[in-house]
Amino acid sequence: MPESATPEALALRVEQALREQAAPELRVTRLAPLIGGACQDNVALDVELDGERLALVLRGDSPSSLPGSLGRRAEFAVVARAAQAGVETPAPRWLVRDALRDGADAWCMPRLEGSAIGRVVTSDPTLAEARADLPGRLAANLARIHSITPQHDGDLPLPDLEAIRERGAAAFATAFVRDMLRGLPEPRPALHLALRWLERHIPDERELVLVHGDFRVGNFLVAPSGLAGILDWEFAHWGSPWDDLAWITVRDWRFGRLDRPVGGFARRAELYRAYERVSGRRVDAATLHWWEVLGNARWAAAAAWQGERYLSGEVPDFELVAIGRRAAEMEWEALRLIETGPTWAGWREEG
Repeated sequence: MPESATPEALALRVEQALREQAAPELRVTRLAPLIGGACQDNVALDVELDGERLALVLRGDSPSSLPGSLGRRAEFAVVARAAQAGVETPAPRWLVRDALRDGADAWCMPRLEGSAIGRVVTSDPTLAEARADLPGRLAANLARIHSITPQHDGDLPLPDLEAIRERGAAAFATAFVRDMLRGLPEPRPALHLALRWLERHIPDERELVLVHGDFRVGNFLVAPSGLAGILDWEFAHWGSPWDDLAWITVRDWRFGRLDRPVGGFARRAELYRAYERVSGRRVDAATLHWWEVLGNARWAAAAAWQGERYLSGEVPDFELVAIGRRAAEMEWEALRLIETGPTWAGWREEG
């Protein structure tokens, strides 16, 4: 959001935009910037409308974005469709323009209770019961997300549908990572090696569904009562359902709990059994392993890209340097997975 704007001035600006474009009687009583969000500005809003007090989050376009990320107008449409399909996500309320930045879109959603912080979700004793329930809840939500298909919802404002249909989701995703590498100023030989393996082992799959695109710990809220809501849809796209199912097992999203490959809180069998049951799809170890290698390689490239955003002076946020340093760990993990293969392939025999 504008660096020079005080919270008071920003609150007045947001109030004016919401009044003019959405709710003429609305009054903003509090505004506070929220941390996080590589592709958008997020602020917490308390508003009064028709005698009711509402706790909201306003998500607005930021000046820069990451490769593959949606703008807020497209994200609004995707989240609205997901909520309609029964996904546990805060339903979007208003889409407005110029609320946080001139010419930028923004949309409101209810503000939910719960934590998305990785080490809290994976380790906080007060969330122990919620963690036990998460595999089933997440699997059910993934099945609902993946029930949205281009055959019935091809008008969603998601890019590259025809190219993905023609090339296949796996080949398209691999080419996307290679394009990211071309945009980096320094060579990444480990990533090139991983990509060569990925390109030589493209899985034979043609099903296309809505993919959340960043389905992991950190992008859903967890409260003691369980899953509170799924957030952060800016990387939604048409693709393979196995992309989402593999992404949550990427090493970096385990937050140090490497013994719990699903997000640092569950075993694979817990998630895979639940997903098979509710989705009707059968988990294929070789295909899912390929997507896990791809996920680690993609995050390595994205982490390197984030570091470059700071080093180039584009975004003066020192946190991006820390993210950039993680690229090497993800490169190592991708190569390790290639060497070992899916050591978990016998998950069906787990008790």
